[in-house]
Amino acid sequence: MIPRLKPDLRLSDLIALVPSGDSAEDIGRFERGFAELAGQKHAIAFPYGRTAQIAMLKALGRPGSEVICPSYTCVVVPHAIVKAGMRPVFVDSDPADYNMDWTFAHDATGPETAAVIATSIFGHPVNGDGFRAYRAANPDVIVFQDCAHSFFAGDAHRDGLAAFFGLNVSKIITAIFGGMVTTDDDAFAVKVRSARSSLLSHAGIAQSLRRSLYLAAVIPAFWRPVYGIVNRLERWGALDRFVKYYDPSVIDLPADAFKTMTSIEARTGARQLSRYERIVAHRRRLADLYHHELTGVGDLLMPPKHDAMTVSHFVIRTDHAEYLKSACRTAGVQLGELIDYDCAKMPSYRDAKYIGERRSSAFPAQVINLPVHMGVTLDDAWRICGVIAAEFGASAS
Repeated sequence: MIPRLKPDLRLSDLIALVPSGDSAEDIGRFERGFAELAGQKHAIAFPYGRTAQIAMLKALGRPGSEVICPSYTCVVVPHAIVKAGMRPVFVDSDPADYNMDWTFAHDATGPETAAVIATSIFGHPVNGDGFRAYRAANPDVIVFQDCAHSFFAGDAHRDGLAAFFGLNVSKIITAIFGGMVTTDDDAFAVKVRSARSSLLSHAGIAQSLRRSLYLAAVIPAFWRPVYGIVNRLERWGALDRFVKYYDPSVIDLPADAFKTMTSIEARTGARQLSRYERIVAHRRRLADLYHHELTGVGDLLMPPKHDAMTVSHFVIRTDHAEYLKSACRTAGVQLGELIDYDCAKMPSYRDAKYIGERRSSAFPAQVINLPVHMGVTLDDAWRICGVIAAEFGASAS
């Protein structure tokens, strides 16, 4: 089975399991390499992207204030806002690219606004005309770029005080788990490092062992002959402990959210940096093929097409999402959905402030992610298009 996601991890990456003897240097080397790839002065490593976000928000020193974020976003974003002692304000999304609608962001901004989380969702850079107009009208509002998906799309990560990235196995490049903050502001970098020091405790040997076992397990788990079994176990709920990352009624964090990044993660992440350009180029090739073959097929709504997109996910919308996922699974292709909820509709955020028209609440039932990872060949992509087109009574050219 072709999995919906697959990290670019290889057997040769198991060399990261070999201890170097210096955890601080491993992490420092990864940070320096990430900063160089980002084209920024500072990169600061964390155990998770959400932990990185908490540290950034605490570094502002504005407890109790409001932070604007999209309603259609990964739930860890508002969770991190709450865990930082602040209040999320949800804003509706633009149906064209799934990013926050900046017209509504204007209405959400007030005296209690400390920051806005600008999310470049699915790799679509957020720093367009609406974003620039918002910044011009609200020059005192701090902008943090959520680049968990975008990874340098259109240089959006540099359009604000700082950016944060997630590095788990579903991301463009991975450190197994992990997160990163980047910034060009020297003073803010000092504050983020100070927040990290106060928030985190040393991971220890047990944590390193768990990360090592995870790396050793995840490489064969995504091998196609094995993944069919993995997918069955996932659908039966046997892997919920590993794949379910939220409870809609609870605002929580992983048990190890405040442990330092381990050496094994830093060494794995450092090996990934040199692959970034090739990974993104491959994803763009697949996106071009999907656009060419599926535009106009059935009721499919295609994502925007532009040079700056890093294609963290190729997201189509259809009223037949569940049917297509089932049909493709039968054909040996796993389709998925990354964000199958709208945060403002969750029980845990029913009392949170919301600005918009609830357009994004329609997304979860309609979105499908087509595989774009390095394990998908062009022939695979052709076959995926053929399966989807056939289900609409069409045929791929």
